[in-house]
Amino acid sequence: MLDRLAGFVVRKRLAVLVVGLLLAVIGGVASTTLFDKLTAGGFDDPTSESSRAITALDERFGQGLPNLTLLVTSKGRVDDPSVTAAGTELTRKLSREPGVANVSSYWTTGKAPQLRGKSGHKALIMGTVTGDDTASQKRVAELADRYQGSRDGLEVTFGGYTKFQRELLEQGQKDATTGETVAIPITLVALVFIFGSVVAAALPLAVALVAMMLTMGLTWILASVTTVGSLAASVVTLLGLGLAIDYSLLMVSRYREELRSGLAPPDAIRATLTSAGRTVTFSALTVAVSSLAMAWFPLQAVRSMGYAGALTALLSGAASLIVLPALLALLGDRIEKGRVFRRRRTAATGGTGTDPAGRSVESGFWHRLATTVMRRPVPIVTIVTAFLLLLGAPFLGINLGMPDERVMPSSSSARQVADTVRAEFDSSEQNALQVVAPEGGTDRAAVGAYAKRLSQLPHVAAVRTATGAYAEGRQAAPPDQRYARFASGDAVYFAVVPETASADDADRLVGEIRSQKAPFEALVGGAAATNHDAASALEKWLPYALGTVLLTMLVLLFLVTGSVMLPFLALVLSALSLTATFGALVWVFQDGHLAGLFGDFTPTGNIAATIPVMLFGLAFGLAMDYQVFLLSRMREEYELTGSPTAAVARGLERTGRIVTAAAVAISVVFLAFTVSGISLVKAYGIGLPLAVLMDATLIRGAVLPAAMRLGGRATWWAPAPLRRLHSRYGLREEPAAAAPRRDGDRALTG
Repeated sequence: MLDRLAGFVVRKRLAVLVVGLLLAVIGGVASTTLFDKLTAGGFDDPTSESSRAITALDERFGQGLPNLTLLVTSKGRVDDPSVTAAGTELTRKLSREPGVANVSSYWTTGKAPQLRGKSGHKALIMGTVTGDDTASQKRVAELADRYQGSRDGLEVTFGGYTKFQRELLEQGQKDATTGETVAIPITLVALVFIFGSVVAAALPLAVALVAMMLTMGLTWILASVTTVGSLAASVVTLLGLGLAIDYSLLMVSRYREELRSGLAPPDAIRATLTSAGRTVTFSALTVAVSSLAMAWFPLQAVRSMGYAGALTALLSGAASLIVLPALLALLGDRIEKGRVFRRRRTAATGGTGTDPAGRSVESGFWHRLATTVMRRPVPIVTIVTAFLLLLGAPFLGINLGMPDERVMPSSSSARQVADTVRAEFDSSEQNALQVVAPEGGTDRAAVGAYAKRLSQLPHVAAVRTATGAYAEGRQAAPPDQRYARFASGDAVYFAVVPETASADDADRLVGEIRSQKAPFEALVGGAAATNHDAASALEKWLPYALGTVLLTMLVLLFLVTGSVMLPFLALVLSALSLTATFGALVWVFQDGHLAGLFGDFTPTGNIAATIPVMLFGLAFGLAMDYQVFLLSRMREEYELTGSPTAAVARGLERTGRIVTAAAVAISVVFLAFTVSGISLVKAYGIGLPLAVLMDATLIRGAVLPAAMRLGGRATWWAPAPLRRLHSRYGLREEPAAAAPRRDGDRALTG
């Protein structure tokens, strides 16, 4: 199939380029409105009890959870008559705004103490912006434009979950542009050093831009028919640049090797597609499968990144297999134009054991390294594995949470409001849990008894109902006016206020409430319940996602290697390469070590539970990428030589320089995204390069050769039925036979 594709692309190169460019332009135009279709958030499980509680609260009581918080600061004290009048008027104006409900403030709730700051100069206005995520985020932006800033002697700052979502979306768009601006020129410089030629260096970037615009266009279509989270755009930019450059670099390097071995450009393109093209095909499938495994999780943010990762991998692979060969056919020998360094000679793809200059491949650095490692495999495997496990040790102390405003930079108004509320207010009130009974609440005595029982639970400060507030050891207090409608027909709900603002206490409280026997179906909602259910969903579906990845990888790796043992070895080594990534994730982002090196972000003492899941899906696919590059070439050498040790050393030597170059190039792209203002994206910008570099150095240079030396010929063994299966359906690199250059070839290739 790839051979036929090569023939088609060479013959129709101009048509292929025109169509590719046209589709890329259409995708690029569509991407200008992509962020209008994306939504922030998506870190909740829509099938969970907390989501059903929110739905019941809206349907039965016409109330949504508070998602808007205005921090009001005054020079005078908030109890001064002039400040009271201005604050009351501001609350009334906001309550009359379309799309805003349940507005209350310190001044309209009988001066509730939890809405007054400790200094006496700050107070809160709270409310709910109605509508779905897209509508509410657009509405809060409009309200902030009208109300935020100085007015009537008050300084107003917008915050709350909807404002946080809006700023997350805007910051994501800004970061994607900044990341591209930083990554592209640095990567171009790196590619010039790798290839020594400006023309050759420009090809991977050109293909990367085409792939990114195509992916953005398809993401726009996807966002038009379903909900897609805003972080998906960062995946397209981050992964799109990296993978397309990775694949193109492999293809261009192989093409140059084939030219230097004496092939004419059309034959060199055919040889490249039928050899390196197979590896690119498999690698794209590997990353796509790893990404699609995230579709098991019900959290929309995770699913969106999975869909974006799969689309990006497949389109990056397709662009490298179609658009890039068309460019090569157009350029022909002119790929070496713009040379700034003298030409380096690299090993050819044949099995003669010499490069085009007649030098033995056994003299190369990677061959010598592999030979040295295979002389002492046991101590080297032990030492390197122990080192990687040591780097991953901090992961044992991981403390999972869910993302909040602290993932944003300090300039975020939602972040500023949240920090102020935590520092100066009794924020336990804002963390109240909603216990909703959609039906069965007609027995008021039973309702009261249940509320009383909840008030006596540990970590509960009060349970507010329609008739008063119950609290252990205290007399009933007047009801809070913000919870004016606690009963509607046979439906009822309570507001359970935790004693502290601690997220851990609130999480425990969710479980304690749900463990209580209720006289009716009681649904527990609220921010803590949403986070609790999201973490539970990740834990529940993680085995399914892992099983999908592992099973698919085993099958695909067998098709590449024809071995029973190597797929298992590759999976173990790819997982081992991730240890440093997950250790660094905890050490930097949870514990705060070296945090100052990575810009404006605040260690929170926990890690958003979505980060390890999403990072594993992307990083595991990338780690497998380099395993595929190496194992496919080793398979080719094993079939030529029949020697397992020679196959390892020669395969490592022939892929050494190009895999190192690819790892450097893709790491440069990923590191550029540490400039992001969102700590979630910073985590990918640090974690992904670590995974790639560990795999391309310690795993490839030490652990893999040592493990394959210990396995010997058994490494390549498969039972007879599987050997026949691989012989028929296996994916092999099959370089085309060398053909003499004909005078007509130059005209054929332009």
